[in-house]
Amino acid sequence: MAVSEVLFTILIGLILYIAKCWYDRMTYWQSQGIACLKPHPLLGHITGWTKVRSFPDILTDYYEKLKGSGPFAGFYWFQKPTAFVLEPELMKNILIKDFPKFTDRGFYSNPKDDPITGHLFLLEGQEWRQMRHKLSPTFTSGKMKNMFPMVVDVGHVFIDVFGQAVDEHGVVEVKDLLSRFTTDVIGTCAFGIDCNSLKDPNTEFRLMGQRALTETRHNLLGIAFTFVFRNLAKKLHMKLTPDDIEEFFFRIVRETIDVREREQIRRNDFMGTLIDLKNNKTIVSEDDGELQSISLEQIVGQAFVFFAAGFETSSTTMGFALYELAKHEDIQERARQEVQAILAQHGGELTYDCMKDMKYLDQVIAETLRLYTVVPVLNRACLEDFVVPNNPKYVIKKGMSVVIPIGAMHRDPKYYSNPEEFDPEHFSEEAINSRDPILYMPFGEGPRNCIGMRFGQMQMRICLTLLLSRFKFSLTDKSTKTLEMNKKTFIITTASGIYINCERI
Repeated sequence: MAVSEVLFTILIGLILYIAKCWYDRMTYWQSQGIACLKPHPLLGHITGWTKVRSFPDILTDYYEKLKGSGPFAGFYWFQKPTAFVLEPELMKNILIKDFPKFTDRGFYSNPKDDPITGHLFLLEGQEWRQMRHKLSPTFTSGKMKNMFPMVVDVGHVFIDVFGQAVDEHGVVEVKDLLSRFTTDVIGTCAFGIDCNSLKDPNTEFRLMGQRALTETRHNLLGIAFTFVFRNLAKKLHMKLTPDDIEEFFFRIVRETIDVREREQIRRNDFMGTLIDLKNNKTIVSEDDGELQSISLEQIVGQAFVFFAAGFETSSTTMGFALYELAKHEDIQERARQEVQAILAQHGGELTYDCMKDMKYLDQVIAETLRLYTVVPVLNRACLEDFVVPNNPKYVIKKGMSVVIPIGAMHRDPKYYSNPEEFDPEHFSEEAINSRDPILYMPFGEGPRNCIGMRFGQMQMRICLTLLLSRFKFSLTDKSTKTLEMNKKTFIITTASGIYINCERI
């Protein structure tokens, strides 16, 4: 047989082998007898994302079509077989009861080549456990109380800038102003710097911060490769962060540390805790004993994720809250009356103790997070074969990804009456007590829930309190009855600005 024939035979054999592997992968759920819609041969079940459908729409549509078919359905994240959780009891197993089998999120992270990805959200195993223990003291109620005045100070600057926009235009695009508020809050509390983006929206910190949240090093195909072939991507030294964004955050962190250490500045903020850890001012954990110091690279990673998590999610949620309050002026007035009454009890001053008494405002925020669950899905990776209790047919294999569509669940009429309507009574004390807590988790649940939940809630309460006590909101001709969502992001955010008519009280 000629060499060319041998090579041709090998090539055909290789093609057939790859085709067989691909076929087995893309028919995995069907072969297991698990409910699964027909996937796209390359994109799996996320077809149309970025162009026709938003990511939350994809999850909700899949959930609605397959709920009731079993504890989970089959799903293909690109070409990766994934368990799509449908029932609350299985959610509890994965997030709480059997958490040791699902500690990791299963996303790509490469701290060696891309230090910024070595942050708490992406870390796995023991590295995640240790970092979580190191950072937990930053988010205690005591730390929140220490950072409260810093956020209020930024809040007063925000109100001045907001008021100027109201006086000049009447109709205000609130999405941009709120993102500048959260940028300055994070700049102050995470980096200890005065970003001043409220007064100058073109500051370097704001512009680079925006780029960090919207720009990626790879296109959709590259992102899919790092997700499906994580180990190979690491061997290829693939990075996610653009070089100039990485350089910016390293420079900001270095400068902050240098100034604080040189001038012996001590602040009770996030960066202060990270500097203590760097300098080996250890924290003692019951699980891990004395925790070791952290490197500059680790500081940059944690500071970056604090910015990324606290900037977009909080500003987006507050934008949705103002939009719904403008649509429902009766709800707005009830929230305002509560805010004004409590402020009056404290001499007109916004104090930390005010926050715990604003029950209805908390209901407004909770309902906003339900209706607009900014991060609409929880991701986990299975670390060992897991058989769903009382359902031996349903097995989540070791290494398999798991998605929990919390945004879709939050809009399920089985759990919330009139789920498409904005109704803070969904979070009255009676309603909360009648519902399984697992049915509301905008910050996740279990040991790997959002570590910055308290901080996020605090800055939202401060901002909405200051706004409601000074302004009234209503819809205008520029407002729409339904907001158009951005189809290019994993989170829920609008495709354009949110315009609201505002007037001083």
